[in-house]
Amino acid sequence: MNALTILTCLICWLVAASTGARADTLRFVTLSYPPYEYEEADKVDGIVVRILREAFSRLGHELEIEVLPWKRALLMARQGSVDGIFTVYKTEERLKFLDYSETVVMPQVVSIWALKGSNVPFDGTMESLHDVPLGVVHGVSYGKIADTAIENGTLKQLDYAPNSAHNIKKLLAGRTLAVIMNRYGALYHLRLQNGFDKVEELQPEVSAVPSYVGFSKARNLSGLRDQFDQVLQAMITSGDYQDIVDGYYLDALPALDF
Repeated sequence: MNALTILTCLICWLVAASTGARADTLRFVTLSYPPYEYEEADKVDGIVVRILREAFSRLGHELEIEVLPWKRALLMARQGSVDGIFTVYKTEERLKFLDYSETVVMPQVVSIWALKGSNVPFDGTMESLHDVPLGVVHGVSYGKIADTAIENGTLKQLDYAPNSAHNIKKLLAGRTLAVIMNRYGALYHLRLQNGFDKVEELQPEVSAVPSYVGFSKARNLSGLRDQFDQVLQAMITSGDYQDIVDGYYLDALPALDF
């Protein structure tokens, strides 16, 4: 074995050791939540999908991503039938079965959207919406403020939908007076359904909620979680993260004005 061959083998060994895992495929689940993650023409795409594919590629992994109803996705992560789930808010219940990334994968602003002229009496508190028909999506967390109001019954007229697109559709049709929703998600669906001129975002925002990647505790992936954190933070610091975000809007949604 010549010196060049030995050096090549050594480099390969060091790369494998630095990732702490062989190059293989990881299975993740998510929900349909454009523009962050969604399936279109049998292809899973979105801002976060692109970020994660790049991050895990740097660790020597490919991703197999399945878009599912959120409750089913959470159950699979809890049971350990998949390696992880995204983009997921941090709750006490989910901490029992998920090892969260320390680095925020995507900060998300949650706000109230209402039909123009509906005079929804929102003053920035959940209490002001107690008698307002409010659209929400089954199984989705909206951050501590909204989740607490849902759980303790402060919001008395909740109108559940299976997904965000349906939530916006009901709002535009006047079947609910307002919806609580992620800002970029709302803008995305309003664009697709030609609803910009019919709806307004009420102020102030409800909260700015960080979302993460959750690794299934049943699969003992805390080491991989730590490696992912290092890579994602390096991407943020270098500007590669923002390049992916900007590139998505130029590539996938050139007509969307956010």
